[in-house]
Amino acid sequence: MFFIVHAKILAVGTVLAAFVLVTSANASPLVKVDGSSTVFPITEAVAEDFQAFKKGAIRVTVGISGTGGGFKKFCRNEIDVVNASRPITATEIEACKQQGVQFIEMPIAYDALTVVINPKNNWSQTITVEELKKIWEPEAQGKITQWNQINPAWPDKKIKLYGAGADSGTFEYFTEAIVGKAKSSRGDFTASEDDNVLVQGVASDIYALGFFGFAYYIENSKRVTAAAVDSGNGGVLPSAATVENNSYKPLSRPIFIYINAKSADKPEVDEFVKFYMANAATLVDEVKYFPLSKEVYQLNLEYLQKRKVGTVFKGSGVNIKLEDILKMESSL
Repeated sequence: MFFIVHAKILAVGTVLAAFVLVTSANASPLVKVDGSSTVFPITEAVAEDFQAFKKGAIRVTVGISGTGGGFKKFCRNEIDVVNASRPITATEIEACKQQGVQFIEMPIAYDALTVVINPKNNWSQTITVEELKKIWEPEAQGKITQWNQINPAWPDKKIKLYGAGADSGTFEYFTEAIVGKAKSSRGDFTASEDDNVLVQGVASDIYALGFFGFAYYIENSKRVTAAAVDSGNGGVLPSAATVENNSYKPLSRPIFIYINAKSADKPEVDEFVKFYMANAATLVDEVKYFPLSKEVYQLNLEYLQKRKVGTVFKGSGVNIKLEDILKMESSL
């Protein structure tokens, strides 16, 4: 009796194993993306449209672990594409090199990193770069805690700060643009890779201030207000026009995807990236970022086809103008 039961168990196990093998063999090819929460809305929109276009024949997963976290996975060969809200760093290039990972760099849009305040805040609707530096520099920790310490005309009330986490490219860009050195910041603020947490924090406290990508601001513009940033010529609000004419500075920035060059040999990744570039201008606009020129998207496709690897950005991308992107890409 034992042997009969055992045989039946073996038979069932064999069938199950065979089923798993068949299921695995028939599973849809997968494109793995991770990285920036800022770039996430664009890539998510592309992924949704691409999967619908392919009728489920190819799956795309899009994670949010921040630009830095995404590059760590990318340089370990764990993902095919990384979303990045800043150019790849020298440290990350070396980490990729150690693992034999080459990359194709593709700028995909422009973002206006937005400083946000509570809608009931009627005193800091315009804020200077110097005032922002005074708030966020490392020396401010434990010392600059009240609004009137930043500007005597402002309330004698405790300021509550919200910003991107340390693994975020947004954090790196903001600190370099405002403080003068990437990742140089006070540490006593609420940090999160999830921009929705930052929105909620500022929306619920009249004395709060934060920063995140323009798309999240537009999506939540009834809950938070954008502060005009004064870099020396008066306050400027983020918009398509002020990004295009380079008056919204130093917080306008290019954002990217990077493709693992070996992954690009996979048909599913090749198709996904081609679909991305063909539809980028429309979808970037839909999710409220600012598209690049058709020439840049076409160059990206050429680099994909030719497997042109490397970066044209030597640094953070601070104060890079829209028209400069094409010139830089053409030189790769």
